[in-house]
Amino acid sequence: MNTTQSASAESAFTPAGDRQGPEVLVIGSLNMDLTVHVEVLPAPGATVMGQRLRTSPGGKGANQAMAASLAGAPTRMVGRVGRDAYGEALRQSLAQGGVATDGLIEDSEAPTGVALITVEESGQNTIVVAPGANANLSPGDVEAAAPWFERAGILVLQHEVPVETVERAAAQAASLGIPVLLNPAPARPVSAQLLAQVTYLVPNETEAMALTGLPSLDQDEAIREAARRLAAQGPRYVILTLGRRGAFAWLDGQELWVPAFPVTAVDATAAGDAFVGGLAAELVRGTEVAQALRFAAACGALTVSRPGAQASLPAREEVLAFLTQQGVSYP
Repeated sequence: MNTTQSASAESAFTPAGDRQGPEVLVIGSLNMDLTVHVEVLPAPGATVMGQRLRTSPGGKGANQAMAASLAGAPTRMVGRVGRDAYGEALRQSLAQGGVATDGLIEDSEAPTGVALITVEESGQNTIVVAPGANANLSPGDVEAAAPWFERAGILVLQHEVPVETVERAAAQAASLGIPVLLNPAPARPVSAQLLAQVTYLVPNETEAMALTGLPSLDQDEAIREAARRLAAQGPRYVILTLGRRGAFAWLDGQELWVPAFPVTAVDATAAGDAFVGGLAAELVRGTEVAQALRFAAACGALTVSRPGAQASLPAREEVLAFLTQQGVSYP
């Protein structure tokens, strides 16, 4: 497989390498999002008319890296893009957001990943991903990123790249004592070995049900049971994101409910990624988990209130101002 390392573009923010402190290292996916808004999501077999098509940078890994960088943390991204216009646009977008992009690999054999997103008026969405170059991110790519592990204060992973790559990255981080944050999205089985290496497990409702076998998380006790089952498999902290119900955290045996902030939902596409990136940024700053979760919830709320994926992600100053407006005292 022929690959070349991409160069960083000039950044509108301070690049990761120029910031002080440990980095957020994100290994994962980059996609170009093709989004259309509709009144109601189409039922199977139905055709609906949408509004104009919007093209914007996305991918769970890239979104989370951008969210962490905008939240003030030095951040580095490792992933694959195609040797095409979408790949170049994704690289430039990350660099402009202050993310170090020297870990991006241009893949000559596959195009850049694409996500097809449909958003209804309520803000709910459906997403179909054509992974492209993301499917070629390999354990060897993780091993080649060894110098960046030495700078990392936390490793962030998702499920839009091959499982063997996720497992290799987690093992490498665990061997170095680096905390691992896994966002198991999209939902797929997670090995016992991987869960044992995860410090922070952050699933949404769908992913938590898939991982635990529980049929519903409608009731509070079901949420608690899901968190307990997941924590029993290794993660020290289990954080379930619950949309309008906020989040539930099982923190080393203690439970914490994190209420959602009241906002008008416009587009939930990157809400979970904003939460994960904001959480990682605060954790790498040394903020205690309970406080970091409030910051992460504010990141998610602001993102839901705006259209787009990376375009909707808030800067740290916006999040702090929002928390103040909500009457939340934040360190």
